[in-house]
Amino acid sequence: MDLTSRITRHFLDSIAVKERSAEELPHSIQDAGAVMVDSLLNGHKILCCGNGGSAGDAQHFSAELLNRFERERPGMPAIALTTDSSTITAIANDYDYGEIFAKQVLALGREGDVLLAISTSGNSGNVVQAIRAAHERDMIVVALTGRDGGRMAANLGARDVEVRVPSERTARIQEVHLVVIHCLCDFIDTAIFGGEDA
Repeated sequence: MDLTSRITRHFLDSIAVKERSAEELPHSIQDAGAVMVDSLLNGHKILCCGNGGSAGDAQHFSAELLNRFERERPGMPAIALTTDSSTITAIANDYDYGEIFAKQVLALGREGDVLLAISTSGNSGNVVQAIRAAHERDMIVVALTGRDGGRMAANLGARDVEVRVPSERTARIQEVHLVVIHCLCDFIDTAIFGGEDA
């Protein structure tokens, strides 16, 4: 087995998926960014959730908004629902693991807030339940998915925005999700605070 060639293949595959995403995703990313900007400008917040690597992405996005992305500016309200181990384990123990995000959305979410829901397959049960809870709170959902969009795509409403990575491989989808998150952070900063094109 030629491991060097295998490593090179990862890079080439990643580049190919990113090139296809660059052709297919800009309009949906712009729509997602516009939803987030409107929410933030009207005094609302963004709640973020996902599992595993997608949990890391949710925390990454929240950190970039609360702290800073690439410029000095005031922090903006974003909460990763993946970080409070006491809350997550209490809900999982007392109710069900599928409720760990939904119960937080129902408690913290308000009309006008946005839920950033992340799943490479689109089939994460607890993320699907979070989307349903967000709709109960009259929130708008921005869904980052892959493959065929899964159950998440089937649960989105007319106001929601899906950014679906054109790939079947989890690693490739996660890599593009990170680029999408950075695009959203830059969109939000530029739309709210202005600035020159990079």
